[in-house]
Amino acid sequence: MKLADRVGRIKPSPTLAVTAKAAALRAEGKDILSFGAGEPDFDTPDHIKQAAIEAIKAGFTKYTPVGGIDELKRAIIDKLWNDNGLSYEMSQVVVSCGAKHTIYNLAQALLEKGDEVIIPAPYWVSYPDIVLLADATPVILKTEEADQFKVTADLLERAITGKTKAVFLNSPSNPTGAAYTDAELKALADVIKKHPITVISDDIYEKIIYDGYQFSNIVTVDEEMKSRAVIVNGVSKSHSMTGWRIGYAAGPQEIIAAVAKIQSQNTSNPTSISQKAAVAALTGAQNATETMVEEFKKRRNYIVAALNDMPGIQCTEPQGAFYVFPNVSSLYGKSFGEHLVKDSNSFAGYLLDVAGIAVVPGVAFGADRYIRLSYATSMVLIEEGLQRMAEAVRKLV
Repeated sequence: MKLADRVGRIKPSPTLAVTAKAAALRAEGKDILSFGAGEPDFDTPDHIKQAAIEAIKAGFTKYTPVGGIDELKRAIIDKLWNDNGLSYEMSQVVVSCGAKHTIYNLAQALLEKGDEVIIPAPYWVSYPDIVLLADATPVILKTEEADQFKVTADLLERAITGKTKAVFLNSPSNPTGAAYTDAELKALADVIKKHPITVISDDIYEKIIYDGYQFSNIVTVDEEMKSRAVIVNGVSKSHSMTGWRIGYAAGPQEIIAAVAKIQSQNTSNPTSISQKAAVAALTGAQNATETMVEEFKKRRNYIVAALNDMPGIQCTEPQGAFYVFPNVSSLYGKSFGEHLVKDSNSFAGYLLDVAGIAVVPGVAFGADRYIRLSYATSMVLIEEGLQRMAEAVRKLV
């Protein structure tokens, strides 16, 4: 049997693969600490779970409208107005089975063969593959650590061609935690407005920010971008609801209608029960999110300091999300026993074999000099894992 060519263009999610490998090794009895998972380790808040229970008891277990129930769309519209000062109509909002599904549907609605999509690197691992699955071409735009891994207006301008159809902006970023300022976003908007380009603004880490940073996206800083941008968000990260699979998009009516049309043929509606839970997440008390972010901040402070104390490792301080992205390239060329560290893959393999810790190699994010560690795990695990990592690093000569 010959599989479709598109299957050969893509690879399985590296972050999910690392998490699965760590779980498999633990099942074999090995002592493995995983820094791979991109999901909060906190439980979903009780009032959200209760809303789901009540939905089940009420028999809210049937099909819903493809693009989401009106109650949830209204909650999303209110959230966008109250948090971001942005006004959208019901016809400009669609709910999908997670933010990843939202982005996949957007790619299917917007892209075709011959189109190019600009993806700043380091990038979330799924962006290039989602573009490839839509028969378009990912154009990887390398950013620099000196610029806090953020694309500049000049860099973006030089990357745009007559084939450019869209650009991804993810702030705060997975994997770096970098977040754009209003001035930086405005400069990017000024470039984009000169070209027929759609911005996909991935705001999934909007609520996980530190040190007084005020969240903005390209639409909040420039109202003219509203007709040129689609905002993607969800409840997975902000409300510790990764398994509930609720994401959404808000944008131009024509694009949103196309997304709903495609969704009608691939999944139909998001889970009815999860939609009711998402309503409670968006309209209920937000103190659980605030508590979670405070704990993430403590972990961030610890892990950044610990990494920077290790010889040959340099780690910038993230402004949001729950990842660190340290530069480990000074260790390349060093070895211990049969292990030679020559790139991020081999270093990640070394840490797994020698230290029993699982990290994601930076090459998966388009940046081979780095590795990603998630601190969405307990402080006890972080302290033990960083101690193991420090010992492993000291062994390299």
